[in-house]
Amino acid sequence: MKTTLSIFLLLLVGLLAGCSAPVAVQQKPGTDFSQYRTYDWATTEVKSADSQNPIYRSALNDQQIQQSISSELAKRGIRPATGSAKPDFYLTYHLYIEEAERTVANPPAPGYAFPYSVSYRGGYLPINYGYWYTTPYYNTGYRTETFTEGTMILDFIDARSNNLVWRGSVADAVNNPARLGEEFGKSAKDILDEFPVEKL
Repeated sequence: MKTTLSIFLLLLVGLLAGCSAPVAVQQKPGTDFSQYRTYDWATTEVKSADSQNPIYRSALNDQQIQQSISSELAKRGIRPATGSAKPDFYLTYHLYIEEAERTVANPPAPGYAFPYSVSYRGGYLPINYGYWYTTPYYNTGYRTETFTEGTMILDFIDARSNNLVWRGSVADAVNNPARLGEEFGKSAKDILDEFPVEKL
């Protein structure tokens, strides 16, 4: 029983890991990213249909996001510039929050009960065989639903040329606007997993 449960949990973790939103990456050809060792922040504002909402305009959110980014860069030996020293690159991020639509499968019809059996004290008990049921792949069609989508774009700008040299972005559902900083902090980590400088 424990072995079966362990296998199930491993499969569930693998499935959830595979559900992460894909990261899109663009970079300037021929760029030597090993030359970038220090950075400083440049700022941009959140963009949304309701950008004046204070829940979206919070210094606490920015602090969480920047902390997540700084932590990931530190793992790659990239640090904030100190004092009056000019950084190797400027770092900024753009946040877009908007209503979006997606198509989802309708839930199974009421009364759905797929039959199966369980082991109990050396015997098998049939479950749900007395109910109406159908194939587990049965569904009643699809519907369109509206949800809040957040997009994060992370830009690396060469401080000598002022040219964008690397951009990573990801778009995913915003599950809780009150935890925007935490959610975008996770998005930042996903983006930096694709950055072309490996962790030390």
